Amino acid sequence: MPAPEPSARVGRALDALRPLTIERHASPYAEGSCFITCGHTRVLCTASVEDGVPSWRRGRGEGWMTAEYAMLPRATHTRTSRERTQIGGRTQEIQRLIGRSLRAMLDDFKFGEFTIKVDCDVLQADGGTRTASITGACIAVVDAFAWLAREKKIASSPVRRRVAAVSVGVIDGEARLDLDSPEDVRAEVDMNVVMTSEGKFVEVQGTGEHGTFDRAALDRLLGLGEGGIRSLLRAQEEALAK
Repeated sequence: MPAPEPSARVGRALDALRPLTIERHASPYAEGSCFITCGHTRVLCTASVEDGVPSWRRGRGEGWMTAEYAMLPRATHTRTSRERTQIGGRTQEIQRLIGRSLRAMLDDFKFGEFTIKVDCDVLQADGGTRTASITGACIAVVDAFAWLAREKKIASSPVRRRVAAVSVGVIDGEARLDLDSPEDVRAEVDMNVVMTSEGKFVEVQGTGEHGTFDRAALDRLLGLGEGGIRSLLRAQEEALAK
């Protein structure tokens, strides 16, 4: 596997996504799975079906969906320790973002007392790991619910829409789509955008890392993110059609 390049932006337009691949059924044992690559970022997403729900949801006849996120020790240029005993604040924040985003695929949880546990494991990181996790995990969730329906454990899939996510940012005064790691480090403004296949925002996380931004810059970034997500949704659709 080649080492990550200094930046994949060379030869890539400011409004272009990195090379994208979506591989369904990447894990033979999970009810739903997807291996997604965005440039040099590679994430394995699995969706596991478990009987029962957390204690605070029992007795309602409703299910639940939650997500976990982890990065392999050598997913980056230097080794990071495994989070064995305590999950770091960054990991917790990303897990919550993924969970919220995936739950937006449903209108309700009236599919019986099953829990969908999504695991997003980053094999190689070069920026955009949380957004790639959301885009790939969506496919895994679609397939997990399809498995439940095929097994006649539920009448039909409760999925009503898909979700996808992408990063945008401002570097040297330019708005750019789908930042790789070197760009992310340099970004004056960094933003993650999550949207549904119905064209609605699920979440927008924007920060002036090394500066501030005005409403015009915000509108530019949101428009850039929306265009990128439309492309990601088309790629999801193609993957699901195979």
